[in-house]
Amino acid sequence: MRWGRACFAVLAVAGAAWWCAVPLLPWVREATLGSLDPLPIALLDLPLFVLASALAALGWRPAAYVATGWTALVALAMAGYATVTTEAGWGALAMLAAAGWSALGLCLLLLGRVPTAWIVAGPFGFRPASARDGVLGHVAATLAQLVVFWGLFLVVLPAAVVLVEQRWRLAVAMPAWTVPLGTVVLLLASALGLWSAFAMSTRGGGTPLPAAMPNRLVVAGPYRFVRNPMALAGIVQGAAVGLIGSSWLVLVYALLGSLVWNHAVRPHEEADLERRFGEEFRAYRRAVRCWLPRLRPVPARG
Repeated sequence: MRWGRACFAVLAVAGAAWWCAVPLLPWVREATLGSLDPLPIALLDLPLFVLASALAALGWRPAAYVATGWTALVALAMAGYATVTTEAGWGALAMLAAAGWSALGLCLLLLGRVPTAWIVAGPFGFRPASARDGVLGHVAATLAQLVVFWGLFLVVLPAAVVLVEQRWRLAVAMPAWTVPLGTVVLLLASALGLWSAFAMSTRGGGTPLPAAMPNRLVVAGPYRFVRNPMALAGIVQGAAVGLIGSSWLVLVYALLGSLVWNHAVRPHEEADLERRFGEEFRAYRRAVRCWLPRLRPVPARG
């Protein structure tokens, strides 16, 4: 609850500071509101966002609902306005960030935590793969997964982010060397991802997908050096795509993806591995770090 109140306190201070800057700094008004008249917006936003956030920071829960709902509504409205007019892109981006922050604060205020279990529910729930598929079946399923997930998270979504970045006039010029650097990094990270996927599907009796998890703990290939090589590869791939596309927003997208995976998905995945493999996984977790590779690999098994 304390952290939830802190989130709303940050929103209240940031909102108040922004409304002080709007009439005093023309460039702030133009960047965040475009040609919109700030007066009618202020008449609604000051009580429903700034004041409500301040009251939520003091622990009044109804105000948290008001602030979160209003922030989400304004974020959607500003995103639509920026997309149609190409104005106020920074305002739309700020409100989207505020909406996510207020949703985080609401969860912490009401529940004391972020309910991440839904991420691994339903079709994404952890289930061992069928042994009847065999190694070739697991390899084929893994390759199909890579095509779908890499296509979605490394092509479709980054392309959408770049389009928004350009439409909202948020693009920032990057040096020319970022394109060749990003290309090299993408190739290396993709090779790591393929190596990891091959080790998982040939040695683990399953696939990297949660709905068809390996039946054996895999300590082979890159898993001898680092505990989550596929996640590491995916994050680096996302950052490389940002460099290739000269998009700082895609770099932020990759960073946010890493935070979501590390704090929302990984704890559930590792809890499932500990339930299924017990001390074998705990010993592996003690020996191999999550993100920083070892200089010397642990002995292979699995």
